[in-house]
Amino acid sequence: MEPVVRVAGLVQGYRRRTVIDGLDLAVGEGVLGLLGPNGAGKSTLLRTLATVAPPVGGVLEVCGERVDSERTARAARRRIGFLPQDFGYHPGYTVEEFVRYCGWLREVPDGQAAEAARKAVEAVGLADRAGTRMKSLSGGMLRRAGIAAALVGGPRLVLLDEPTVGLDPAQRLEFRALLRSLRGTALVLSTHLVEDVAAVCDQVVVMNGGRIVFRGTAEELAGLARDGDPGDTPLERGYMRALDGRPVVRR
Repeated sequence: MEPVVRVAGLVQGYRRRTVIDGLDLAVGEGVLGLLGPNGAGKSTLLRTLATVAPPVGGVLEVCGERVDSERTARAARRRIGFLPQDFGYHPGYTVEEFVRYCGWLREVPDGQAAEAARKAVEAVGLADRAGTRMKSLSGGMLRRAGIAAALVGGPRLVLLDEPTVGLDPAQRLEFRALLRSLRGTALVLSTHLVEDVAAVCDQVVVMNGGRIVFRGTAEELAGLARDGDPGDTPLERGYMRALDGRPVVRR
């Protein structure tokens, strides 16, 4: 099956600093967990996949179409839902207005926009807050509104950067159930929480220093663990060992 998004030889950076150099990655349907320490290049990779930051070098394809101009980037954005770590919103918008506005930005057809926004708000458990102003929401509710904005209109590719920040344990369980319910979507979840990866991800990528140091399943990552490695669980210990430079596991 053709991947939903693919990068080959990706080079990305800011000013004179190279953050990612020569990265290859293809993502198909399902949930891909993206792990790595601060500065590993995770957010930079997500911004590139979302077409927010054009690649400095290499190839980016979304749904089989190469993204190499503003025209092709705009077409790709119709198929992409993106939740950055810090997202902007108009404080006077209600939750439903905010989600519908994000659907409009993605060019969800007018005849479908209202229903698409309602479904997305309901999916994240904010149906009873649909008419609440964004400025009145708690931190956890703001994150859920952002997730709804990323899901509105059923994009083929969903990119979530630290989406569980601010969610309490019960809300995180609901979030995991939501991810497991998605079908026909390629979802990339960047997180520091290895337990979220174990619960919902079909594949795991570990990044360090702008490169991929591991790709495989959560079980395979846990299998790297050795007695004496730092961490409270086999998955945490395997993650720490991958960061130490163990070879990439290819599937």
